[in-house]
Amino acid sequence: MRSRNAFVDVPEVRRRTMSAIRSKDTRPEILVRRIAHALGYRFRLHRRDLPGRPDLVLPGRNKVVMVHGCFWHQHPDPTCRAAVKPKTRQDYWYPKLEANVARDIRTLEGLAALHWEVLVIWECELRDILAVARRLIAFLGSPGGARSGNFQVPEGLAERLQPRRWTDRTG
Repeated sequence: MRSRNAFVDVPEVRRRTMSAIRSKDTRPEILVRRIAHALGYRFRLHRRDLPGRPDLVLPGRNKVVMVHGCFWHQHPDPTCRAAVKPKTRQDYWYPKLEANVARDIRTLEGLAALHWEVLVIWECELRDILAVARRLIAFLGSPGGARSGNFQVPEGLAERLQPRRWTDRTG
Protein backbone atom coordinates (compact mmCIF):
# COMPACT_ATOMS: atom_id res chain seq x y z
CA MET A 1 0.00 0.00 0.00
CA ARG A 2 1.28 3.47 -0.88
CA SER A 3 1.97 5.96 1.79
CA ARG A 4 0.00 9.16 1.82
CA ASN A 5 3.28 11.03 1.18
CA ALA A 6 3.31 9.66 -2.37
CA PHE A 7 0.36 11.93 -3.10
CA VAL A 8 1.42 15.19 -1.50
CA ASP A 9 0.90 17.01 -4.79
CA VAL A 10 -2.69 15.72 -5.18
CA PRO A 11 -5.36 18.13 -3.92
CA GLU A 12 -7.44 16.92 -0.96
CA VAL A 13 -10.68 17.18 -2.97
CA ARG A 14 -9.25 14.85 -5.64
CA ARG A 15 -8.09 12.43 -2.94
CA ARG A 16 -11.60 12.26 -1.46
CA THR A 17 -13.15 11.80 -4.91
CA MET A 18 -10.82 8.95 -5.82
CA SER A 19 -11.26 7.21 -2.47
CA ALA A 20 -15.03 7.14 -3.00
CA ILE A 21 -14.75 5.01 -6.16
CA ARG A 22 -16.08 1.52 -5.51
CA SER A 23 -14.76 -1.78 -6.77
CA LYS A 24 -18.13 -3.53 -6.60
CA ASP A 25 -21.79 -2.51 -6.50
CA THR A 26 -21.11 0.31 -8.94
CA ARG A 27 -23.94 1.97 -10.84
CA PRO A 28 -23.09 0.18 -14.11
CA GLU A 29 -22.91 -3.17 -12.31
CA ILE A 30 -26.22 -2.62 -10.54
CA LEU A 31 -27.86 -1.66 -13.83
CA VAL A 32 -26.64 -4.88 -15.49
CA ARG A 33 -27.93 -6.85 -12.49
CA ARG A 34 -31.33 -5.16 -12.82
CA ILE A 35 -31.46 -5.95 -16.54
CA ALA A 36 -30.50 -9.60 -15.98
CA HIS A 37 -32.99 -10.00 -13.14
CA ALA A 38 -35.80 -8.36 -15.14
CA LEU A 39 -35.10 -10.84 -17.96
CA GLY A 40 -35.61 -13.69 -15.51
CA TYR A 41 -32.02 -14.71 -14.82
CA ARG A 42 -30.95 -15.60 -11.31
CA PHE A 43 -27.31 -15.33 -10.40
CA ARG A 44 -24.72 -15.11 -7.66
CA LEU A 45 -22.53 -12.07 -6.99
CA HIS A 46 -18.75 -11.81 -6.64
CA ARG A 47 -17.90 -15.46 -6.04
CA ARG A 48 -14.62 -15.48 -4.19
CA ASP A 49 -13.61 -18.92 -5.42
CA LEU A 50 -13.43 -17.71 -9.04
CA PRO A 51 -10.61 -15.66 -10.55
CA GLY A 52 -11.37 -11.94 -10.48
CA ARG A 53 -14.54 -12.34 -8.39
CA PRO A 54 -16.91 -11.96 -11.38
CA ASP A 55 -19.76 -9.47 -11.02
CA LEU A 56 -22.52 -11.93 -11.98
CA VAL A 57 -22.09 -15.70 -11.81
CA LEU A 58 -24.56 -18.17 -13.27
CA PRO A 59 -23.23 -21.48 -11.92
CA GLY A 60 -25.77 -23.74 -13.64
CA ARG A 61 -24.71 -22.38 -17.03
CA ASN A 62 -20.99 -22.08 -16.21
CA LYS A 63 -21.11 -18.48 -17.36
CA VAL A 64 -20.06 -15.18 -15.80
CA VAL A 65 -20.70 -11.55 -16.65
CA MET A 66 -18.06 -8.93 -15.93
CA VAL A 67 -19.03 -5.24 -15.93
CA HIS A 68 -16.02 -3.07 -16.76
CA GLY A 69 -15.68 0.66 -16.33
CA CYS A 70 -14.27 2.06 -19.57
CA PHE A 71 -11.62 4.21 -17.87
CA TRP A 72 -10.42 1.76 -15.23
CA HIS A 73 -10.24 -1.21 -17.59
CA GLN A 74 -9.19 0.82 -20.66
CA HIS A 75 -11.95 -0.10 -23.10
CA PRO A 76 -10.16 -0.89 -26.40
CA ASP A 77 -13.00 0.46 -28.58
CA PRO A 78 -11.62 3.56 -30.34
CA THR A 79 -15.07 5.21 -30.26
CA CYS A 80 -15.25 5.06 -26.45
CA ARG A 81 -14.43 8.50 -25.14
CA ALA A 82 -14.21 7.38 -21.51
CA ALA A 83 -11.15 5.18 -22.05
CA VAL A 84 -8.69 8.04 -22.54
CA LYS A 85 -5.51 8.01 -20.54
CA PRO A 86 -4.98 10.96 -18.22
CA LYS A 87 -2.73 13.79 -19.33
CA THR A 88 -1.54 14.55 -15.78
CA ARG A 89 0.44 12.27 -13.44
CA GLN A 90 1.17 9.84 -16.26
CA ASP A 91 3.93 8.20 -14.22
CA TYR A 92 1.23 7.11 -11.77
CA TRP A 93 -1.72 6.42 -14.08
CA TYR A 94 -0.12 4.56 -16.99
CA PRO A 95 1.33 1.69 -14.94
CA LYS A 96 -1.86 1.49 -12.85
CA LEU A 97 -4.16 1.24 -15.88
CA GLU A 98 -1.81 -1.15 -17.69
CA ALA A 99 -1.76 -3.36 -14.58
CA ASN A 100 -5.57 -3.36 -14.57
CA VAL A 101 -5.64 -4.53 -18.21
CA ALA A 102 -3.02 -7.22 -17.49
CA ARG A 103 -5.05 -8.41 -14.48
CA ASP A 104 -8.19 -8.55 -16.66
CA ILE A 105 -6.36 -10.78 -19.16
CA ARG A 106 -5.16 -13.08 -16.35
CA THR A 107 -8.71 -13.22 -14.98
CA LEU A 108 -10.18 -14.17 -18.37
CA GLU A 109 -7.51 -16.83 -18.86
CA GLY A 110 -8.11 -18.20 -15.35
CA LEU A 111 -11.85 -18.43 -15.91
CA ALA A 112 -11.34 -20.10 -19.30
CA ALA A 113 -8.99 -22.65 -17.70
CA LEU A 114 -11.82 -23.50 -15.28
CA HIS A 115 -14.24 -23.85 -18.23
CA TRP A 116 -16.25 -20.71 -17.51
CA GLU A 117 -17.57 -18.62 -20.40
CA VAL A 118 -17.25 -14.86 -19.92
CA LEU A 119 -19.24 -11.90 -21.22
CA VAL A 120 -17.70 -8.47 -20.68
CA ILE A 121 -20.10 -5.54 -20.68
CA TRP A 122 -18.51 -2.10 -20.90
CA GLU A 123 -19.88 0.90 -19.06
CA CYS A 124 -20.42 2.88 -22.29
CA GLU A 125 -22.60 0.08 -23.70
CA LEU A 126 -25.17 0.71 -20.97
CA ARG A 127 -26.47 3.74 -22.83
CA ASP A 128 -28.48 1.22 -24.88
CA ILE A 129 -30.27 -0.98 -22.37
CA LEU A 130 -32.04 -3.05 -25.04
CA ALA A 131 -28.76 -3.88 -26.77
CA VAL A 132 -27.29 -5.04 -23.44
CA ALA A 133 -30.43 -7.13 -22.81
CA ARG A 134 -30.07 -8.74 -26.25
CA ARG A 135 -26.39 -9.49 -25.57
CA LEU A 136 -27.28 -11.11 -22.25
CA ILE A 137 -29.95 -13.26 -23.89
CA ALA A 138 -27.59 -14.27 -26.73
CA PHE A 139 -24.87 -15.18 -24.23
CA LEU A 140 -26.97 -16.83 -21.52
CA GLY A 141 -29.79 -18.37 -23.55
CA SER A 142 -33.37 -18.42 -22.37
CA PRO A 143 -33.91 -17.74 -18.66
CA GLY A 144 -35.00 -20.61 -16.41
CA GLY A 145 -38.76 -20.11 -16.82
CA ALA A 146 -38.73 -19.71 -20.62
CA ARG A 147 -38.13 -22.97 -22.42
CA SER A 148 -38.42 -21.73 -25.99
CA GLY A 149 -35.26 -21.01 -27.95
CA ASN A 150 -36.54 -17.68 -29.26
CA PHE A 151 -36.87 -15.71 -26.03
CA GLN A 152 -37.34 -11.99 -26.70
CA VAL A 153 -36.63 -8.84 -24.72
CA PRO A 154 -39.85 -7.96 -22.85
CA GLU A 155 -41.63 -4.86 -24.10
CA GLY A 156 -41.08 -1.77 -21.97
CA LEU A 157 -37.90 -3.13 -20.39
CA ALA A 158 -35.77 -0.09 -21.24
CA GLU A 159 -38.31 2.33 -19.79
CA ARG A 160 -38.66 0.29 -16.61
CA LEU A 161 -34.94 0.05 -16.03
CA GLN A 162 -33.85 3.51 -17.10
CA PRO A 163 -31.67 4.79 -14.26
CA ARG A 164 -33.11 7.74 -12.44
CA ARG A 165 -29.96 9.79 -12.05
CA TRP A 166 -27.59 8.20 -14.52
CA THR A 167 -25.03 10.78 -15.52
CA ASP A 168 -23.56 10.22 -18.91
CA ARG A 169 -19.90 10.87 -18.23
CA THR A 170 -18.85 9.38 -21.56
CA GLY A 171 -20.18 12.14 -23.76
